[in-house]
Amino acid sequence: MSNTALLSVVGSYQDNTMASLLSILVGYDLDVLDITQSLISGYMTIAIVARRAKQSVDMNFLEGVKNSITEYGYLCCCCPLGEHENLSFQKTGFSVLTLMSDTLKTVDLQCIFAAISSIGLAIVNIKKLSNSCYDDQCFDSSACLEIRLSGQSMQLAQLKQKCSVLSDELNLDIVLQMNATNRKNYRLVVFDMDSTLIKAEVIDLLAEAARVGRQVAEITEKTMRGELDFNGSFRQRLAMLKGLDESFLYDISQNLPLMNGVEKLIENLKYLGCKTAIISGGFTYFAKYLQDKLGIDYIYANELDIIKGKVTGQAKEPIINGERKAQILQQLAFHEGLSLDQVIAVGDGANDLPMLSIAGLGIAFHAKPLVKEQASHAISRMGLDSILYVLGLHESDIYSPS
Repeated sequence: MSNTALLSVVGSYQDNTMASLLSILVGYDLDVLDITQSLISGYMTIAIVARRAKQSVDMNFLEGVKNSITEYGYLCCCCPLGEHENLSFQKTGFSVLTLMSDTLKTVDLQCIFAAISSIGLAIVNIKKLSNSCYDDQCFDSSACLEIRLSGQSMQLAQLKQKCSVLSDELNLDIVLQMNATNRKNYRLVVFDMDSTLIKAEVIDLLAEAARVGRQVAEITEKTMRGELDFNGSFRQRLAMLKGLDESFLYDISQNLPLMNGVEKLIENLKYLGCKTAIISGGFTYFAKYLQDKLGIDYIYANELDIIKGKVTGQAKEPIINGERKAQILQQLAFHEGLSLDQVIAVGDGANDLPMLSIAGLGIAFHAKPLVKEQASHAISRMGLDSILYVLGLHESDIYSPS
């Protein structure tokens, strides 16, 4: 006979519930081995694994425990646990699946959990990270569910493939971190600038001012998709800006459209003790503006050559391309005394792939198809602040700037 039992208790929340429940267990000489409590819509659910030190826990004994608990007005279920049922999913670490969307529909969740079940992964824990709304007058700007999983690496690789398809089919952002034990240790977050921190490509805005917008935009798009060599296309586009008056740079910088959620993300990263950096194939003039506006710690970008108030159509060497971005990330991590596992990299273009691939967490953000396909993680629908969900923060722990 087993001397260990599982107790499940459900009822409306009261301040003295846990104390009362534990006093009952003391009366039955039960030691608590494991315990969880959660609140949902004013009701609490408590699960306890308890052990009777010197005697077994038969059904008559458990019926007495159950009756004592139900006298307090709670629903209770008690059952003995065999040794084979005392499973531990922590021995091999854990993985986390984060689901994010404007709304999470039941039919979408059913598809996700069916995929998990079909592979044979164990679901260890489920929790909602976004705030909950229960009336028609309450509207969340986002919904997020975190699912903690346990399984083998081969199973997780299968789930990753399925989630890539489901993300597009269900219009959800799905991020699977196969080894999530490190996600509380990130200390450096580096960002691309154009189409990542801001909703524009600065070189395209400069080209519009120089009246060569269409030609430059076409080259930019092909470059970000990985169809053109970055260095060659960069010089080609830059040459078209020759003679542009420096005053346009100031005007453009004052009207840069920030990406949704960027201020909220940066503010919370500071609170978490993370350093931030811009590593961009764009220009330092605009990176400095964002540094001042957002409080970014480090900036690395191309230096636009200006003589007598006019753009010369050249940039100072070396040009920051994809390989250089990865090198700077490594150097910055070393400077901060960090391992690459403690670094997050975020970007959208093909020239971001080298730094995304070496960071502990590389996120393709609103990325081009090639980048999204090759990156380990992707966010394509939510704002930048959704990265806080990926780090496991609950909405109640996230600071919202006024």
